Amino acid sequence: MITLSATLSRVKPSPTIAVSTKARELKEAGRDVIGLGAGEPDFDTPENIREAGKRAIDEGKTRYTAPDGIPELKKAICAKFKRDNGLDYAPSQISVGTGGKQILYNALMATLNPGDEVVIPAPYWVSYPDMVLLAGGEPVFVEAGMDTGYKITADQLDAAITDKTKWFIFNSPSNPTGAGYTWDELKALTDVLLRHPQVLIMTDDMYEHLVFGDYKFCTPAQVEPKLYDRTLTCNGVSKAYAMTGWRIGYAAGPEQIIKAMGKIQSQSTSNPCSISQWAAVEALNGTQDFIPKHNEIFQRRRDLVVSMLNEAEGIECPMPEGAFYVYPSIKGCIGKTAPSGTKITDDEVFATELLEDKGVAVVFGAAFGLSPYFRVSYATSDEALKEACTRIQDFCKSLS
Repeated sequence: MITLSATLSRVKPSPTIAVSTKARELKEAGRDVIGLGAGEPDFDTPENIREAGKRAIDEGKTRYTAPDGIPELKKAICAKFKRDNGLDYAPSQISVGTGGKQILYNALMATLNPGDEVVIPAPYWVSYPDMVLLAGGEPVFVEAGMDTGYKITADQLDAAITDKTKWFIFNSPSNPTGAGYTWDELKALTDVLLRHPQVLIMTDDMYEHLVFGDYKFCTPAQVEPKLYDRTLTCNGVSKAYAMTGWRIGYAAGPEQIIKAMGKIQSQSTSNPCSISQWAAVEALNGTQDFIPKHNEIFQRRRDLVVSMLNEAEGIECPMPEGAFYVYPSIKGCIGKTAPSGTKITDDEVFATELLEDKGVAVVFGAAFGLSPYFRVSYATSDEALKEACTRIQDFCKSLS
């Protein structure tokens, strides 16, 4: 008899991956399915970045590298932080991992002890709490609903912090809501953190460049320099550079934490793909001209989806500041009955019935820690989004 680790019982599979897998299986079975679950740009990786990867292969840059990144990439990351965020880091303060997820996981594994608490605003990216649990910590959730723009307040943060709090995880613009904190809103949170010197700050800035309108991105160590020495600023090339499959994430922070993360990585995956690292050098150092062009397309899609979802009976969808997600409420659908005869008791039932009846795959809100909502990723074609939103409207109209 095989016995699995007891730690494994503390976590669950990724719901977002599960939704994408289910949609793919239905498509393969012949169903007409539109998948709105994956957080992945539908753009090709820009040509200059692809060419850099090809050159790396042709030049024989295919061997092991330093476990936590090549010097050229660390230098490019330092330059990016200075250019975009006004933050000064040395290469010794940089860690490069196989995607942003590994960076976050390494940091938690390197720092958490049993009983340590991690404050996480909800709704949250699905992996945050499970990574905390795998590392032996305890997630503490702070809920922020649509009434506060999906953003927590300073009072909420202050109330959640205890003498056991080790980390505060911060994500703006947010997955799953697209909500972005303003400078003043973030300053209110950093003022709280200044009063709790035992708390480390982990900021996930993966959607930094995916912002719309007049919204200006900012990050905690930039807003409050006094927090620099206890902030791990995390980012990556997946979203803004359409490089999800290249798997490169990075972080900058205190050398003690960076070294500990490198130690873990050296005994787990070792170095990220060498070819991907050289492509990431070009991504960070090369032209950034495609980013505003992509954002124009994302903003158009955002406006389309928000408009059409707000026309659906029982759905209310706020306008997000960034990323490529919307997080509409289905409060008006709860208690109604689907054409199958199933009562819509929660957002998971809503998402299941929507997929079965109309072939639209979304991720239910409970997966992100806040109901009754669902997440739509609008990182797909205008045509697919129009058809999907029309089907959602039809589904909501069919509820009785």
